[in-house]
Amino acid sequence: MGEDTFAGFGLPGTPGTDAFWAAARTPASIPDGDGWTTLFLRRGSDAASIDFESWSEPVPLRRFGDTDCWYAEVRMPARLRVTYQFRVGEELYADPLNPVGAGGDRSIAATPDAPPQPHWPAVGADGVLPLPRSRIRWASERLGGRRTVRVHPAGGGGPVVLLLDGDDWLYLHPAMSAFDSAVASGEMPPVTLVFLPAKDREAEFACRGELWEAVRDELLPLVAESGVTADLDRLVVAGQSLGGLSAMYAALEFPGVVSRVACQSGSFWWTSDAVGSADPLGVRWVGDRGAAAGGGGSVGAAGRVRRGGA
Repeated sequence: MGEDTFAGFGLPGTPGTDAFWAAARTPASIPDGDGWTTLFLRRGSDAASIDFESWSEPVPLRRFGDTDCWYAEVRMPARLRVTYQFRVGEELYADPLNPVGAGGDRSIAATPDAPPQPHWPAVGADGVLPLPRSRIRWASERLGGRRTVRVHPAGGGGPVVLLLDGDDWLYLHPAMSAFDSAVASGEMPPVTLVFLPAKDREAEFACRGELWEAVRDELLPLVAESGVTADLDRLVVAGQSLGGLSAMYAALEFPGVVSRVACQSGSFWWTSDAVGSADPLGVRWVGDRGAAAGGGGSVGAAGRVRRGGA
């Protein structure tokens, strides 16, 4: 790879020089057939790789000569948005050259034709997301343990939108800001967001009736007592991957509780003995955030942008 290749991505100058790094803003993409080739850069002395979330195997970075410039050209399909991290040894961190992050240790790469997300603000890796003022301390008798559930009345509140993996939408992706913006613009009616964190995704989201009994009999009454405006008779459950499966399960098994479902990349391949086995798309399932469900997905609308993943 020569200097002219970097110039093809809009990066003139000699790689590794201060002038080069001053102008470097990556990822940068150029058309390639029906998709894109995207350039990633990292400045440093140690070998590293790019770990994409729920999309591909790790991609090693190559060194440009004996400089501090490490790079990778990654072929990407059209309309992709995906989270990633740089890995050096056992350390994982966000891309310092990318201004768009997902929490403090992840970055977001998007091809130029990725669907626009006008209500989702770009938040850097060092950005601090606003949190709802109202919170519920839920000590569930059915599920055991304690958890903090935050509640936010977007536009004053309305039908309840229960966001599974609630902590992801609080600390990785600016869901509260996105809903506020969409309501303020008139593109959606006021809603009340309930951010439900998972203590054990595999146990709670794997078609488990106890979760939804606890939501019905314990959590929703606490929301009603919280003082936040909420129409509990209209409940939308939103989940992705294993959370998407759980949302669909709730709609089928608890139709008197759940009115609507927003399901993204649902893990419909799941069975009770699926832990540790491969899914039909050839991606191994694990029970942690970031496990694969077979696709890229979109940010927030997540990503995890999650935007795809188990």
